[in-house]
Amino acid sequence: MEISKELADMINDQLNFEIYSGYIYLAMAAWFEDQNLAGIAHWMEIQFDEEYAHAMRFWRHLYERGAKVELKAIEGPKTEWASPLEAFEDAYEHEKLVTQRIYKIGELAEEQKDRATLSFLNWFYDEQVEEEDKTMEIRDLLKMIGDSIPALLQLDAKLGARGEAPPVPQESTGP
Repeated sequence: MEISKELADMINDQLNFEIYSGYIYLAMAAWFEDQNLAGIAHWMEIQFDEEYAHAMRFWRHLYERGAKVELKAIEGPKTEWASPLEAFEDAYEHEKLVTQRIYKIGELAEEQKDRATLSFLNWFYDEQVEEEDKTMEIRDLLKMIGDSIPALLQLDAKLGARGEAPPVPQESTGP
């Protein structure tokens, strides 16, 4: 069963939004580098890699379902934050927006009884729980840290130890 044009359009929009999400994290990485917080910058770079991997999952699903990928212009992200806390508040709010967008795709897939897309989206539902939790946890730690430079440097070291992003999937995600 081919995917509907309406659902393919929503997934194309999300594919492009995932690339935009990567731009946000890359801008944050650059800002943290400018603040001499290389560990947090590293964490953000891995977030960038993950967003690219998410975009590629949507890419593959479209092609596997007989749809065309439509790449669009990507808006430039915000590039300055007043503090690390503000950056992670933005990251958390952005992840909540991503979750809502994916839920809307799922609602349309349910309405259209597109079981292949519903199955595909399950991975994203789980991933978004993790994404929101990670950014919320770091945001909350930054709230506790307040103006403590030693605590911020300790968090920077902790986040700098984050491992690499998962590889982009190469094989079919379908049944």
